[in-house]
Amino acid sequence: MQAQRDTDERRQQSSVRADQHALRENQASLEKFLFSGPAIDWIQAAEKATYVLRLFAATGEAQDLRYQQMIEDTLQDLQRLTAETKEPKA
Repeated sequence: MQAQRDTDERRQQSSVRADQHALRENQASLEKFLFSGPAIDWIQAAEKATYVLRLFAATGEAQDLRYQQMIEDTLQDLQRLTAETKEPKA
């Protein structure tokens, strides 16, 4: 019984490590794209700003409720403004 639990635990840990590795690779790929050069339009600039804000939001400094609200408001603004940019003008 214990051996089976140990085996299941090792499999779970292996799966978690594989998921973490895939996440790191995806993040590295995204950062390579984001750091590849200057934004060519407002949409790309908003994507870069969104990424940086989300990185900051994950830090201890960003846990202040005022910062959390400012981050959320700014992300909503960026989403709204980029959506308006994508819409064809009548």
